[in-house]
Amino acid sequence: MSLAFDSLPLSAALLTVVKELGFEQLTPIQAQSIPLLLEGKDLVGQSQTGSGKTAAFALPLLQALDLSRRELQGLVLCPTRELSAQVARELRKLGRNLSGLSVLVLAGGQEVREQARALEKGAHLAVGTPGRLVDHLQRRNLKVHSVARVVLDEADRMLDMGFGEDVGKVLKALPRTRQTIFFSATYPATIRELSTKHQRDPERVTVVDEGDGPPRTKELVVHVGPEQKLEALRWVLQHYPHDSALIFANLKLTVAEVARVLGSTRMSVASLHGDLEQYDRDRVMAKFRNGSTRVLVATDVAARGIDLEKLDLVVNYDLPTQPEIYVHRIGRTGRAGQVGLAVSLCTRPEQPRLEAIELYTGSALIPVERVTPSAKPAAEPTALAAKMDTLRLSGGRKDKLRPGDILGALTGEAGGLQGGDIGKIEIHDHFAYVAVASAVSQRAVQSLNAGRIKGKRFKAELVK
Repeated sequence: MSLAFDSLPLSAALLTVVKELGFEQLTPIQAQSIPLLLEGKDLVGQSQTGSGKTAAFALPLLQALDLSRRELQGLVLCPTRELSAQVARELRKLGRNLSGLSVLVLAGGQEVREQARALEKGAHLAVGTPGRLVDHLQRRNLKVHSVARVVLDEADRMLDMGFGEDVGKVLKALPRTRQTIFFSATYPATIRELSTKHQRDPERVTVVDEGDGPPRTKELVVHVGPEQKLEALRWVLQHYPHDSALIFANLKLTVAEVARVLGSTRMSVASLHGDLEQYDRDRVMAKFRNGSTRVLVATDVAARGIDLEKLDLVVNYDLPTQPEIYVHRIGRTGRAGQVGLAVSLCTRPEQPRLEAIELYTGSALIPVERVTPSAKPAAEPTALAAKMDTLRLSGGRKDKLRPGDILGALTGEAGGLQGGDIGKIEIHDHFAYVAVASAVSQRAVQSLNAGRIKGKRFKAELVK
């Protein structure tokens, strides 16, 4: 039986935000985890990707804060900087009615000295990657004597990626009386060992059945020759209609080649890999989240933290070397009761990987026959041209800008755009991304540059 959010002993400020965000019923992982966390118990929570785990630990973290003390009281460890930024956004969003709340991101992509200065000013919560947190501990920038709660988000992936030693160093530095919380999609032996070493009598919550069942994802496999992969990928993108597609490859070189070939058509495509600078990573992710990029080609490490409300198609251009990674990849589609689709391309050398995946998941992928190509090349999936453009505004959270301010500037008398022309608005500390219908994007840039928001001028430009 599902429970309502207002049945939880949360503060009025948190319940108001939850209601404003349209959350009514707790997901199973939230219903089982939040009461235990509010009681202060250690926890190992296991459930599928997209099941609401972030809110399950974020609300208890926010509930426990003493905002009058501007010192670090909670810490969240994430495997990548993208996921760190995403979790921080969720904490700020859920805590927007908590006056003075300060949430820091301590991850790569930003100067250590800049983060050190922010730490000196004090913060209530920090979200970061293990390596950067260890760096700040060793430099004595990070004061953890008041940390009462620590969360390991996507703990299994953190260990898979080789962060076990750094995670151990962070946990060892924290007060022994803290509450320690692990959230994970899987529960391998490495998590059991970490739990035994660092948790006190943890409660175990395992949710297999999310809502009406696990995320419903149809899993298909196309058997191809190594030289046919690009042709097969184009066939998949054309044969299975979708608004957004995430394509996984194992190597950065493969990601670049696939993105180049697809981008040579009218397809809206971008790539995400470990060599991108932070500005470019933010830009690529914002455009994919808001729909102005329709297809994203990524490596696993670069794609950690991608969280979309709706993702129609996941394609495994390369099968992953570990079956656990396959589960993480396809878990991004088929959320919120929607039927998702995952299509894997499998060459003969990759057959053992396919068998390992089927053994691990307990179900066989459905083989599909690709239409034999004729002498005439198949039509390119030109329908994947994006209908939205992305604008970058030179003001953000630190300038007191909110989505409503930007929306008002675009749709008010000065801007003159229709509400339906405006898509997702994403506010960062010093800038904001706004999705605008392609047909009126140039007009939107001109009106923002000519006008003012909250009495100030901000520069607007189209993001390429």
